[in-house]
Amino acid sequence: MLTKRIIPCLDVHGGRTTRGQQFGKAERGELTDVGDPVELAKRYDAQGADELVFYDITASSEQRGIMAEIVAQVVEQIFMPLTVGGGIREVDDATRLIQAGAEKVSVNSAAVSHPRLIEDIARKFGRCATILGLDAKRTDAGDFRVFIHGGRTDTGRDVVEWAKEAVDRGAGEIVLNVMNADGMKTGYDLEMTRAVSEAVSVPVVASGGAGGSQHMVDVLSDGPNGGKADAALAASIFHYNELTVADVKRDLHAAGVPVRMV
Repeated sequence: MLTKRIIPCLDVHGGRTTRGQQFGKAERGELTDVGDPVELAKRYDAQGADELVFYDITASSEQRGIMAEIVAQVVEQIFMPLTVGGGIREVDDATRLIQAGAEKVSVNSAAVSHPRLIEDIARKFGRCATILGLDAKRTDAGDFRVFIHGGRTDTGRDVVEWAKEAVDRGAGEIVLNVMNADGMKTGYDLEMTRAVSEAVSVPVVASGGAGGSQHMVDVLSDGPNGGKADAALAASIFHYNELTVADVKRDLHAAGVPVRMV
């Protein structure tokens, strides 16, 4: 049986790890500094994290340069795979990060506007290195919509249909960021996560809403009411030492969820 993965996420702004809620905080200055990304990466590696995700949340040209430097520093200190996203608009952006040491790159807004970007990255680096970051929102009408530009623009596209198209174009994994739940610690959106997981043939990483181990049990469960995700991504609960990765894995193991124990 394949094990489920636990993935800490670091939102990087100006070379520091930051945290907000429900997207769009960088533009409004509503971010909390939570530490040095290199030191946090080392901490999570020691705790037994399966992977690590870095997002450049402002994604200017200068930020991508800073991010490549941070990636290079981190890969010298850790042994787990590293995914980097934010501001990847062309293959050269992805190349810069892969060359710095990232194992995977995550594309989001640019992939919606120019879907062939997924094909181009997959052709150069392989499907396993090509990740779709999908920012989604449950609307008042109850449908699941794709958003871009840091969650500011509603594309009108259906989440499940876009996920299926991205996989057809070469995405080897989907990180489903549910905006309504981001940073709220009220639990993952199980219905949306399950809908995407059942629709595609590649791993789905649930993101947005982790407040404790039970939320991860729920989203990783393959039962009829579970999220059926292959991995759970979290930030705040790890950054603020509410739980360690090892704590979560012990709880998951006790609940019968297969995980890699340290």
